[in-house]
Amino acid sequence: MSGWDEGAVYYSDQAQFPDDAVAATADANHRRHTTLIKFKEFIRNFERDKNVFPYRESLIENPKFLLVHLEDLLAFDADLPSLLRSSPADFLPLFETAAAEVLASLKMKVDNEEPKTEEVQILLTSKEDSMSMRSIGAQFISKLVKISGITIAASRVKAKATYVHLSCKNCKSTLDVPCRPGLGGAIVPRSCGHIPQAGEEPCPIDPWIIVPDKSQYVDQQTLKLQENPEDVPTGELPRNMLLSVDRHLVQTIVPGTRLTIMGIYSIFQSANSPASHKGAVAVRQPYIRVVGLEETNEASSRGAAAFTQEEIEKFKKFASQPDAYKTVCSKIAPSIFGHDDVKKAVSCLLFGGSRKNLPDGVKLRGDVNVLLLGDPSTAKSQFLKFVEKTAPIAVYTSGKGSSAAGLTASVIRDGSSREFYLEGGAMVLADGGVVCIDEFDKMRPEDRVAIHEAMEQQTISIAKAGITTVLNSRTSVLAAANPPSGRYDDLKSAQDNIDLQTTILSRFDLIFIVKDIRMYNQDKLIASHIIKIHASADAVSADSKVSKEENWLKRYIQYCRLECHPRLSESASAKLRDQYVQIRKDMRRQANETGEAAPIPITVRQLEAIVRLSEALAKMKLSHVATENEVNEAVRLFTVSTMDAARSGINQQVNLTAEMAHEIKQAETQIKRRIPIGNQISERRLIDDLTRMGMNESIIRRALIIMHQRDEVEYKRERRVILRKV
Repeated sequence: MSGWDEGAVYYSDQAQFPDDAVAATADANHRRHTTLIKFKEFIRNFERDKNVFPYRESLIENPKFLLVHLEDLLAFDADLPSLLRSSPADFLPLFETAAAEVLASLKMKVDNEEPKTEEVQILLTSKEDSMSMRSIGAQFISKLVKISGITIAASRVKAKATYVHLSCKNCKSTLDVPCRPGLGGAIVPRSCGHIPQAGEEPCPIDPWIIVPDKSQYVDQQTLKLQENPEDVPTGELPRNMLLSVDRHLVQTIVPGTRLTIMGIYSIFQSANSPASHKGAVAVRQPYIRVVGLEETNEASSRGAAAFTQEEIEKFKKFASQPDAYKTVCSKIAPSIFGHDDVKKAVSCLLFGGSRKNLPDGVKLRGDVNVLLLGDPSTAKSQFLKFVEKTAPIAVYTSGKGSSAAGLTASVIRDGSSREFYLEGGAMVLADGGVVCIDEFDKMRPEDRVAIHEAMEQQTISIAKAGITTVLNSRTSVLAAANPPSGRYDDLKSAQDNIDLQTTILSRFDLIFIVKDIRMYNQDKLIASHIIKIHASADAVSADSKVSKEENWLKRYIQYCRLECHPRLSESASAKLRDQYVQIRKDMRRQANETGEAAPIPITVRQLEAIVRLSEALAKMKLSHVATENEVNEAVRLFTVSTMDAARSGINQQVNLTAEMAHEIKQAETQIKRRIPIGNQISERRLIDDLTRMGMNESIIRRALIIMHQRDEVEYKRERRVILRKV
């Protein structure tokens, strides 16, 4: 059979032009190698000042992770940052390898021993502006992005495999498969590469079994990041984004923290995708794999906190004017007529006092809380809306529509993993800002109790569903409420008009009673003011000027809160002490005269309130010391608001002459004759009977109120029927 093999056609399934493919691979490898060398050079040789090598030193101090500024990388080599930005998934592992190798060689120099290569996590940070969450689209997939927001939820920590150890169930050969980072899984090969010997059974398809104990793991946690409330367009729901953090970033973040993150915008196939997407192979959920995060502390989280030199000059010039305080107050809600003291109080609330940390770890709040109580149509909600627009961070809620969980924090069960996580409510989201609560009196009492802790200790502690934690809520509260009968009733005592518990009232620094007083001159002024506003509302040119002023005020408040933390001077402290002792003395005397306790207690909290107000007044002028003038103004504000509310009501108006006291006594005797003990009579009939006897109606009503205070009579059926008690 000679010539059998001659002239055969040999077939090979190699690529047609093998040189190109090999060259391309070699080129990629070469590029990777040069990049690796550049990264190593950067860590070793980057100097910030002469002979200061920040990255080398920080690696030796903390071998677990290395924080790299992209600006430094750009200064060292112009190509490296663009490589990292365009394909971070390829070059970050290279950077980490470079860091690990440099660490090993440095250790060898220090300890003179054979080093083990340990993993080093690279964290990136940069000074560029963060993007809006809404503008991130498909073109950013697998690119480096920077966004900021507020964390609303954090999951439990899970273990994520980096290398999966596989074992073949037929021939017992083993294989280590790398896992994709982030939320991706591992790709397990379908067949075993083992070549069967003669008489051996070939390995079936899908022969691999995962051996969990021999695989390698890292910690991983998922966070939910929501847009900052101030960036959400009006009338839209805030967007949120899933974040995945691993290794040294896990368990560093609690819900309610404001973050700025750098990460790789990636996609994953979600397990609990809706039924409509089950068959759609190409539809993926986006998430961000975090490669660097910084907590934006209260100072820098107010949007663009970078002030230009020109702005700072303007602010300082404005603060040095003698009438700076008046000017700020005139910019507060300019469309509202009058209410000067309320405007001053609101400006104090926007600027806030100074937060203090004592040596023993106790924190004293610096935020001012204000309650507006009074008649309908006295522009209370208008004030709240203005503050919501002007404060750098603000959340507006209404009393009826907000529950305790919505204000503080709620525990929610995750749909896919069936585990509980925390979501912060309004008080947590407004951390470092203002919460405006309208219709405060319509809230259920148990919901109102939920904000006690947030108003004084400025934290919210949660113990639900196995989660025990403390969240920060360093907020000022501006609340508006109506008296129980809808209008403020001068015939009732202050106790009946202010139908809130003492516990919550003492947490408010200033309580204003806003009355709708009918006076001819004032009504005329208010009417002309309102008509003028309506007439000139459409003038667009004026409108833009107002918004510019609003923006200026917002920036000024931001700057003052950032730069200025005033303290009381010696003389001011002495003066304040005397004033407080005097106020307590007056209240005690009043309580002894009227025989009942004041509806608004004057306690040490109120003393702290005056301190905070003095600091806020000093902050408006960018002064670092609160002087006697500020204390005087703070005491005056306190007197016209809280002290006035404490004295208001019927006891204040009754300057009883001896004659009137005698008449009231007579009326009381007649009432007791009319109603035997345990019986009841309609109020109208009683008053009619006694007026026929020649008594004055107001004297009869006053006598009834005094008897009601002494608990001798009781009102029934919406105050229409009077019952005489035992």
